[in-house]
Amino acid sequence: MAVAASTPDAIVVGAGLAGLVAASELVDAGRRVVIVDQEPAASLGGQAHWSFGGLFLVDSPEQRRMGVKDSLELARQDWEGTAAFDRDEDEWGRRWAEAYLEFAAGEKRAWLHEKGVRFFPVVGWAERGAGQAIGHGNSVPRFHITWGTGPGVLAPFIARVKAGEAAGLVEFRHRHRVDELIVEGGAVVGVRGAVLAADDAARGEASNREVVGDFELRAPAVVVSSGGIGGNHELVRAAWPARLGEPPAEMLSGVPAHVDGRMLGIAEASGARLVNGDRMWHYTEGITNWDPVWPLHGIRILPGPSSLWFDAEGRRLPPPLYPGFDTLGTLEHLAATGHGHSWFVLTQKIIEKEFALSGSEQNPDLTGKDLKLLAQRVRRGAPAPVEAFKEHGVDFIVADTLDDLLERMRALSPEAPLDTANIEREVHAHDREIENEFTKDLQITALRGARRYRGDKLIRVATPHRFLDAEAGPLIAVKLHILTRKSLGGIQTDLDSRALGADGAPVPGLYAAGEASGFGGGGVHGYRALEGTFLGGCLFTGRAAGRAIASAGRGASEASVSRPRPRRAD
Repeated sequence: MAVAASTPDAIVVGAGLAGLVAASELVDAGRRVVIVDQEPAASLGGQAHWSFGGLFLVDSPEQRRMGVKDSLELARQDWEGTAAFDRDEDEWGRRWAEAYLEFAAGEKRAWLHEKGVRFFPVVGWAERGAGQAIGHGNSVPRFHITWGTGPGVLAPFIARVKAGEAAGLVEFRHRHRVDELIVEGGAVVGVRGAVLAADDAARGEASNREVVGDFELRAPAVVVSSGGIGGNHELVRAAWPARLGEPPAEMLSGVPAHVDGRMLGIAEASGARLVNGDRMWHYTEGITNWDPVWPLHGIRILPGPSSLWFDAEGRRLPPPLYPGFDTLGTLEHLAATGHGHSWFVLTQKIIEKEFALSGSEQNPDLTGKDLKLLAQRVRRGAPAPVEAFKEHGVDFIVADTLDDLLERMRALSPEAPLDTANIEREVHAHDREIENEFTKDLQITALRGARRYRGDKLIRVATPHRFLDAEAGPLIAVKLHILTRKSLGGIQTDLDSRALGADGAPVPGLYAAGEASGFGGGGVHGYRALEGTFLGGCLFTGRAAGRAIASAGRGASEASVSRPRPRRAD
């Protein structure tokens, strides 16, 4: 039996961004923290490590330098139109949304800047919307890419927590899986679970679940920051809402398998209220990773607006379902077709300018802060990771003629009755429309409008051109899959990240942060998100939890205990 030297002030369940932010705030306040995570130390940082590092900021210096006029009022209009809050359960989500908008328009950038976080100067324009001022989407570019991508966001918090470990304030318990929250007298006072066998799995790889012991930890505060359900397709399908049609029979995973949603049910069993489980965020531009890290590993294409988008049967998607405009609107439309895939048709000229791949590992220039490599983005040719997918990816077709492209598209998906004649008509029609500066094709109008923003013109949107212009070729088709990613619902919390029970009162001792809390209140995004808001939600909710626990003062409880369990003969 091993007994801890003293009782911690808090236990953080989940070593992702939200948990690390909460722990760093506690370290700043001189509090003792135990961080519990079922994965090996190699996966410290969780999903955030794999992210592109995009952060939602409002009226930032980067926006102003790019000629973007933004304001809290405009951001509030966009958030409310996107979230479409309409439930009694949305009360706390609304409050979190208002608080987060003020944070994004206020101290968020300065707080991160003080910690050493810097941003790429060109602000991206994600989720461009559904075509109306009052409705879904970002009215202006707000997607600030962190210099260093996801690892760059994590770095200051990992450093602070590691410094706390060196000072004796932080203890990591990797390979400790929480199976139960300890509830006594109506209050959460600790956690129990299984010690898992050591595993040398690299970051993101599946690790073993062999149990070699038990553990129990006690503290006056427990923070659940264990993420959502995106790696558990069974839970995703169980929560899939009727409004999005039938869940696809096959999906790719945009997150590692350990994003399993286990702690949500455990928290609920201990008195926490789960809300908005049917709200979720999955991408429609997923491609099979030719060099996977985890099972069904998919990568999302971050597309510019020029590619023609067709469903599995060869019908062009209707306005305003253009690449990069309305993620869930597109998901709902495609789900109604009864197929789990769709198609981009484009040119080499488009892929060179408009294709970016989500993920820190797919952007070595930004992740590695390599200026020489970064300069290649404004030169001729696609980024090396994109070219690698074009060469090795099973979902990419490259052809010199439209006939050859269409024939190979049909061969790649024989299960779907692809109307290649219609795709051919659409390509020729596009090329006729592109001849003039004016057009009835709203996608062409949209991409020309996008090029009026200097960031898009510089590195994001190709010059309008005919698809069948030989100088723009070769032609390219990309088979796209549904890619699981985020939970938009979760544990309902107040603005101090305290978990709330069914009666609306805080569950004593229990806090939630990050995706497990629906990024605040059990649903800060409502039905849809504006992008760049997921990492920011982890930052904001983790900070709130850490500060609230720190302000509550140092607690005392029973000693922490770990005890080995004999291995089973089998």
